[in-house]
Amino acid sequence: MRVTFFTYDYAKVSGGHNTWLTRFLPLLRQRGIDVQVLCCEKTPGLPTARALLDAGFPCVMMPEHKLKYTKRRVRWILARLLAYPPDVFVINAVYPAAYYAARWLREAGIPTIGICHGMMSFYEGLLDQFVEARSPYQVSALVCVSTWLLRDVMQRHPQCIFVHSIPCGVRIPATVAQAPNGRLRLVYVGRLTEEYKQISALVRGFCRVVREVEGTEAVIYGDGPARLEVERILCVEGASLPVQFAGYVANEEIPSRLLDCHAIVSLSEREGLGISLLEGMASGVVPIALRGAPGVTEFVLDNQTGLLVDNRGDAFVAAVRRLRQDPALWERLARAARAKVAANYSDKVCADRWQALLHEIRADYSEFGRWPLRMPRWLELPPIHPALAWLDPRPPHQERVRRLAGRVRRFLGVRHEDSSGGGK
Repeated sequence: MRVTFFTYDYAKVSGGHNTWLTRFLPLLRQRGIDVQVLCCEKTPGLPTARALLDAGFPCVMMPEHKLKYTKRRVRWILARLLAYPPDVFVINAVYPAAYYAARWLREAGIPTIGICHGMMSFYEGLLDQFVEARSPYQVSALVCVSTWLLRDVMQRHPQCIFVHSIPCGVRIPATVAQAPNGRLRLVYVGRLTEEYKQISALVRGFCRVVREVEGTEAVIYGDGPARLEVERILCVEGASLPVQFAGYVANEEIPSRLLDCHAIVSLSEREGLGISLLEGMASGVVPIALRGAPGVTEFVLDNQTGLLVDNRGDAFVAAVRRLRQDPALWERLARAARAKVAANYSDKVCADRWQALLHEIRADYSEFGRWPLRMPRWLELPPIHPALAWLDPRPPHQERVRRLAGRVRRFLGVRHEDSSGGGK
């Protein structure tokens, strides 16, 4: 079986969907699945493509900076798929051009799968445009990385689409973090953003904890748009405190860094899954997260596999103090956290579920036959969804041309499936 994955690479981002992809694809290859990757790079030389090429995967880089508009990106993707037609096409990013291109694969009898990693600002656009709508651009299946996301999608009653929940699996290292010996070290790993991670509140929480709980320290790994604010807070509020900003660390180095820590912290109000927490738990590091944060609370069970707190202030400080003062509590939670991940979230367990899904959906589509994959002569894309506008650039004149083409078709009483406002 041939499977092509499409993904989008970011500069200096630890964790997330690409960390999972670089570890997951070798497991599919071990299971006899032939994998190719199309990787859109905002700038050349980013880590995901480099890691996949080093692992021996055919990985073709899409130069986004040279393809200004969505239609050009759709054609680029289709051209690469024509050169190496897959049996299944998987989209590992919310990237409209890849979802639009998937239409022509479905028309050729090739199933397409989207992956939903979280409820970001463009989540509504993904569901409206490519999941709920019974349109030519609806994907064959959607994989949600948590049961919370699955429930939310199913409440919308999508039609004619398979919806599954398969988490992003993580490696279970042979070695584990050692119990605190005089100092309890907290760690944050991930993007430095306000909207999704509430990073400023987390950094202030770290500063308060190390001031108020004796024998604690903290380290922050990551990069992102809020980096300058993180550095400013540490300069003003964290001066002389044992809170270290380590910046970006390559994904493959994160597991070894986690072995020097004792508690991994996420204080965001929602996570699609929380891969960094799972990685920490797999290494025997105790997770601390907000109570009620969807996604995370599926595996961080309060006082069982970690600690849940009601706020980023007093409750967070109290939870850290408990771990610092009760070594037996730390030992119990660390063992339970690792066992939970090994049983339900290991990379091997999740790769088995993906393998089953890929074979199932391919078999379902095989019943209807296969046709040659084609490059459409003209492209008329749907109107831009407001939630996806920043990911779906169109020429300024395109909307006017689209409306004019619609009037002409209505006047002539003709409907063409692939008529256009321009094909390049």
